[in-house]
Amino acid sequence: MPSISVIVPVYQAEKYLHRCLDSIARQTFSDWELILVNDGSTDGSAALCDQFAAKDSRVRVFHRKKNQGVSEARNLGLNEAKGAFIAFLDADDCYEFQALETLWNLREQSGADAAACGLTYLYPNGEQSVQSQLPAGIYGREELREKLINPLTGDRLTQPVFNGYSVCYLFSAELIRKARLTFDGPYLEDELFVLEYFCNAHSLAVTEQPLYRYFLHPESATHHYMEHFSQVFSRFMERKEALVAKYSLEAARPQWRESSNWAGLLIAVGNEYARDNPKSIRQRQKAVQEFCRRPEMEKAIRELVPVGLSPNKQMVANLVRGKHFFTLTQLYRLKNRI
Repeated sequence: MPSISVIVPVYQAEKYLHRCLDSIARQTFSDWELILVNDGSTDGSAALCDQFAAKDSRVRVFHRKKNQGVSEARNLGLNEAKGAFIAFLDADDCYEFQALETLWNLREQSGADAAACGLTYLYPNGEQSVQSQLPAGIYGREELREKLINPLTGDRLTQPVFNGYSVCYLFSAELIRKARLTFDGPYLEDELFVLEYFCNAHSLAVTEQPLYRYFLHPESATHHYMEHFSQVFSRFMERKEALVAKYSLEAARPQWRESSNWAGLLIAVGNEYARDNPKSIRQRQKAVQEFCRRPEMEKAIRELVPVGLSPNKQMVANLVRGKHFFTLTQLYRLKNRI
């Protein structure tokens, strides 16, 4: 049984996959297995996965004929994983070469249920920025509730927002199976998985070292229009509602719904004005107004005034609250060259 199972969903990743796989092959920690889930790719990704597996017996590949999404790919990997601990890596990103060794040693030395690291954002223009999940240290149950669980539940607006990236953690496979944790949905799936994991965990060891390299590029899913975002977000809120009730999280963040709905509303606005949205500019404005008229969004707009946002998001929030949708549309039209 390997110490760590690394799960990588692969979809149309031919352009970046070499970099991802090389970062695993060159890890200073060797007791790993790699599970590649080719999720219906139609480019050369499938062949690259098979070629890599042919060179290393620690690599297993699972091919799907149809694309079923990142959550289902990760769930397949979880079902197949043999490792005592689980790590997730996206096919267009990569690890620093000491990533697995550092996380493994950190968790071993601390006896924690998980280990976490920082990450480096790499932008298309060559710029970089580093983000830490939390200050370095060992976090017990009360500290996890205060520093991770509560922010993920209800602090979704004020910068810096705590990002629930699953790729920054080394998770216990035993805890995942005992709590029956799975991923769900095409967007924000990490946030709920991380939230529920730490509702069941007792401790977390953190290093601020940026061991994960997160590449921001135009082909990323977050840069493209999501036709069914409204349904996706509704499903996300249904699952979050269930978790808040299950783990009694509401008392610490009474306005978690309003905060979460505002965050979703800001994403929805940006989504409607994405450059590859086929709708006309009038149709986009109408869709934004309709989204804002949803009862739960009207309640959030009425009862919670966002503060601490980035300047751009603060401007969007102010325009939404003032119902200045025409001005909002024109600003996005200029910004995104629609």
